[in-house]
Amino acid sequence: MRLKACSHLSAVESVTLPDLPAVCVECVKTGDSWVHLRTCQTCGQTHCCDSSPNQHATKHFYASEHPVIASAEPGEAWLWCFVDEQIIPY
Repeated sequence: MRLKACSHLSAVESVTLPDLPAVCVECVKTGDSWVHLRTCQTCGQTHCCDSSPNQHATKHFYASEHPVIASAEPGEAWLWCFVDEQIIPY
């Protein structure tokens, strides 16, 4: 079975990552903590992952329809497309 290539990657010209140290902008507002961070490749906002209590990266996708995020964790180099549910190494 061959996977269909993610059609949303064409919108990502170069991977955008936050300046370190990165933070979840929404968790900072409420004083919450996070597990890992993800950066939206459409607008550049950084949010917490689905392993975090608030799952702000996924909430951002549903609110904005921005389809592709990148791991903002040091040493990780991958993208995730919410629409196609695919992880893409870069």
